[in-house]
Amino acid sequence: MIYLKRKIDDYLLAWKNDSNHKPLIVKGSRQVGKTESIMQFAEQNYENVVRINFVEDPKYKLITADGYSTADIIKNISRIDPSKRFTEGKTLIFFDELQEFPEIATSLKFFQIDGRFDVICSGSLLGISYKRIESNSVGYKSDYEMYSLDFEEFLWAKGYEASVIEDMLHHMVEAIPFNELEMTTFGDMFLDYSTLGGMPAVVREYIESGTFEGTLETQRQLLEDYKEDIRKYADGMDQTRILNVFNQIPVQLARDNKKFQISKVASGARFKDYRGCIEWLHDAGLINRCYCLNFPELPLKGNYNESKYKIYFSDTGLLVAMLDEEAQDDMRANRNLGVYKGALYESIVGEALVKSGYDLYYYKRDNGTLEEDFFLRTQKSLLPVEVKSKGGRSKSLKALINGDKYADIHCGLKLSAGNIGVSDGVYSFPYFCTFLLKRYLTQCNL
Repeated sequence: MIYLKRKIDDYLLAWKNDSNHKPLIVKGSRQVGKTESIMQFAEQNYENVVRINFVEDPKYKLITADGYSTADIIKNISRIDPSKRFTEGKTLIFFDELQEFPEIATSLKFFQIDGRFDVICSGSLLGISYKRIESNSVGYKSDYEMYSLDFEEFLWAKGYEASVIEDMLHHMVEAIPFNELEMTTFGDMFLDYSTLGGMPAVVREYIESGTFEGTLETQRQLLEDYKEDIRKYADGMDQTRILNVFNQIPVQLARDNKKFQISKVASGARFKDYRGCIEWLHDAGLINRCYCLNFPELPLKGNYNESKYKIYFSDTGLLVAMLDEEAQDDMRANRNLGVYKGALYESIVGEALVKSGYDLYYYKRDNGTLEEDFFLRTQKSLLPVEVKSKGGRSKSLKALINGDKYADIHCGLKLSAGNIGVSDGVYSFPYFCTFLLKRYLTQCNL
């Protein structure tokens, strides 16, 4: 089975080489590749790897029976499995499926103080129980959020080197349009990526076979696995309500007004009854929320309406898997991502921004037609981002740039199927450049 190079690879190596590194918790939703990447790193960099999986081997939940000290835990692990070796300075202890036994996080303080062994914890749906983990290990751990593959990692999987990525960024910084070959090559790969999503199992199947055969079935199985997680882990909450929200996301994204409306989820549904469901899905890493700004100005924090938002899946492959048969056929046969009224484009861009470290915000004026898809902030300004599923003018974008009321906005970004261009304060880029926006803004100082 081929290993897909991931961004966490470099992070883990830098973590190990930092003489002051703390125990590490790798968060992320199910099947984004956490265990595979950690084990790849561990086997290449440690003499001994002690992996404890609390789902496969629940008996290891007893290792804290004598307390949380390093000596007690190692003693109890050795009692369960005498073959495990603990060599000081050469051993990684990997606690996997942490969501099944979050209490082990209490031991991280003691491992940090002891210093003889490196420790990594990982698990799915960690956000659900993270308050317990945080209170048990605050100050004695580092965190890393892992997502499904972004487009850069997808390019790596296709065999492209870092120099190709740097050349793409150079085009953006210097405002040099891509040539026809580049537009076709990267555009086609981005369409493939958008159809597949970034789940490693789906991408690997596509890379190994060179076709889409079997990928839809894999996407749908992942979807069922996520729904099963909701049924399994949504303790003390209405699982049916959470599933209702989950199933409603594609339906509501298909509307012209993509704002998520609780009243449409079920008859008589009220915001106060469903708010916890949306929080659960977000904490589980299944969705991204995009809040409506009260007004397009800085700062963004606190300048939004908590009850007005759009909901996107954290991996667009989930949205693709939930499309109806006609939309599936249209998208795969005709390469038409315009299905669902541009929702796929918005979802893909929102996903890329989150994976780049941005929070999501949009704006829609209550008493007018002014509406903007996303906003990014730089050190000195607010940048509106317009996602165009079709060609045409960018009326809202230009109104924000030229309007006297929007003092923090001086220029804007447009993402479309078109080439690189700059006109009247609008910087245009192809969709496939979205993953590079953060690096572009850092270099260009807009």
